[in-house]
Parts: sequence; C-alpha cells; structure tokens
Amino acid sequence: MTTKDVLILGIETSCDETAAAIVKNGRQVLSNQIFSQIDIHKVYGGVVPEIASRSHIEKVSGVVRQALIEANVTAEKLDAVAVTNAPGLVGALLVGVSFAKALAYALNKPLVAVNHIEAHICGNYISSNLAPPFVCLVVSGGHTHLVYVEDYGVYTVLGKTRDDAAGEAFDKVARALGLGYPGGVEIEKLAKSGNPHAVNFPRASLEEGSLDFSFSGIKSAVLNYLNSTAMSGLEVNKANIAASFQYAVVGVLVKKAVDACIRNNCTVLALAGGVACNNALRNAIEKACGENGIQYIVPKPVFCTDNAAMVASNGYYTYLKGEFANLLLNAHPNMGNYSELN
Repeated sequence: MTTKDVLILGIETSCDETAAAIVKNGRQVLSNQIFSQIDIHKVYGGVVPEIASRSHIEKVSGVVRQALIEANVTAEKLDAVAVTNAPGLVGALLVGVSFAKALAYALNKPLVAVNHIEAHICGNYISSNLAPPFVCLVVSGGHTHLVYVEDYGVYTVLGKTRDDAAGEAFDKVARALGLGYPGGVEIEKLAKSGNPHAVNFPRASLEEGSLDFSFSGIKSAVLNYLNSTAMSGLEVNKANIAASFQYAVVGVLVKKAVDACIRNNCTVLALAGGVACNNALRNAIEKACGENGIQYIVPKPVFCTDNAAMVASNGYYTYLKGEFANLLLNAHPNMGNYSELN
C-alpha cells in the first residue's frame, strides 16, 4: 500500500448517465458529477441506445471539467484515469472509453479499465468502512448478481440471473401497468398504496441449492394476470399488482442473499446497484440480516445508481495493483475480459 494520496478520475457512460468523479484513496469523494438522461428517454419508455450515445458525446467533456472544478484539482494532479469499459451499451461505452484514452494519453497518466458490476460493489467503499471479505447482492436494471468478495478485486460469483434482471422485470411490469419510466421508481411509488398479499405471484427457486435468479416467470405471470382480468371484464387494481409483484421479487432477493451469507460463513452483506434504492428491498434485507446476525451495508442512493465515484473507487484498487490498460482498450457490451465476474 502506498502512503501517498492517490487521486483517481472516474468516467462512467455505460448506459444513460454521463458521469465523472474524483476520489481520493478509493474512499473520499472530492467530486461527483452526473448528467442524467432520464428526461430524454422518458418519452420513449426506455433507453434508446443511439440517443444515449449522442448525449454522452455532447456532455462528457463538460461533466469531466465540472468534476475537476468541484474537486479543486487540476488534471495534471491526477494519478490515473479510470473508465467503465464493460458491460453496457456498446455505443455509450465507446464514448467514455475513447474520451478516457485520449485524456490519459494527453496527460501521460495510467489508464484503468473498470467493470461496471465491480464498480457497483465498490460503491459500498465510499459510503462506509466496509472491507473484504463480504457477500454483495448487486441488483440493477441489467444485472442481478450474488458475489463473494474475498479481497479487493477478487470475486467469486455465487449466483446470477438466468434471464431478466430484477430491474428489467420492474421496468417491464411498469410498462404493462401503464406507468412511467424509470419503472422501478414508479412501481415502488404505486406499491405503497397496494396490498402485497393481494396476488400470490410465483417465485422461482430453481433447482435445490441454486443461488441463481429467474424473473422472467413472474414478469409473465403479471402479464397473464392483467390479460385474464381484462378478458373477464374485471377491474384491475394496479396498486395491488405493483405491491404483490414487488413483494415477490424482494422476497426472492432477500432469501438468496441471506442464504449466500450463511453458506459461506460470512457475517457481512452489502447491497449495490440501482434497485438498491428500493426502500422495500432495503428494509426487508435489513430485517432479515438482523434476524440472522448479519451486518448489513448499503451505499447512499446516489452511489447505488450509475455514478463515476464508484468507478474511481474501483480504479484505485486496480491502480494499486499496477494493472493498467493500454490505448487498445475497447468497449465490451457483455462482461468483457477484465474481471472474474461472468
């Protein structure tokens, strides 16, 4: 470990947030700039990849400049440039990767490739004193992973979704209910006025002992319920459907996360990803952890959704290992070649 303060610039453009942040020593956030495209994509009911890429091109330079200004740091004082290069929308990723490569080259600074899932896990480092080992449940619009974090940068995937991610299921059900975008936020809002026990939606456990997830079944069950109700001429109580759907999804996430801790003799469970902002999930995991003697860690909401502070934090621990990328670094829409996460 170095005793010198290390300043990492993180750049994040994997989906619909253009973000830049400067983090000191992997923990202290000096700046965290985020330009969200939610209003741009809301009219389409979801992210349009080409529009997202064009917006990143327009915004990335200014967002990085504002991050430097907010941190009161000149670019020359940076120790490295970290950028998300996998996974995500390929066009969006390419914008951030291209900008980061050009900046690192111009400054003659090391370039660090960051995996988006790893970065979400590292969001916990900037919200707490968390240190490995621990189990982390990563839940977002594109990913649902249970990961055992043995050490910084050393991961074992215990389980992952076999089809839809939890956040993806939220978005699709929200669309079916005629709610706005982003769907997860709208489902949670509507569920507050509904009965979570009104409809017994199925929960996929998969084969015995599996820590994998499957959410396509419950999504289909909601669609079938809506269709059959409409064909019967019955009134649809959207709040009850939202509450029952959320209750079922949260139940599966919590059970498997706690099981993962118990099986691995781990007393710390961390939560990460955009769906980690969901209060029903937060409360249910906190309750289950308390009942099982497990310490529960979750980032502040701003570090759960896509941001660059988590990218810079991840970049710091990679920087300490001397694992740098070169100017041939490319974007990988799937998991890429830079992580044990698969």
